[in-house]
Amino acid sequence: MPITRIAIHEGKPETYKKALLSQIYEAMRETVQIKDGDRFMAITEHGDNAFGYGDFLGIQRSADLVQIQIFWTPGKSSDAKLAMYRAIVERLGRDPGVRPEDVLISVVESGAENWSFGNGEAQLFKV
Repeated sequence: MPITRIAIHEGKPETYKKALLSQIYEAMRETVQIKDGDRFMAITEHGDNAFGYGDFLGIQRSADLVQIQIFWTPGKSSDAKLAMYRAIVERLGRDPGVRPEDVLISVVESGAENWSFGNGEAQLFKV
């Protein structure tokens, strides 16, 4: 049930963007048991005037920064999340070649009553 939003600097080729989507999805499947087909992902591209970043926490970032926001319901363990962060960084390092310093990941958890996957129903919410 994750929804994944990926923000990047504009100008990357289609193969790069396809690799981001694929590698992040596969890392989630391996580490936090995302089900097959549970793939709701979008990439937004931003120009110089709409994409800001800094060297926060001593991490030297570049214009190749990939900002990943993952939204899902609560319940995944801290260990699983940490494994997911590592898997995403490793996979993106291999394909499409993103430096570990340029992968920023945040997870936002929202209760099951806040999700409707269609038909105006809250499929995951149990009263």
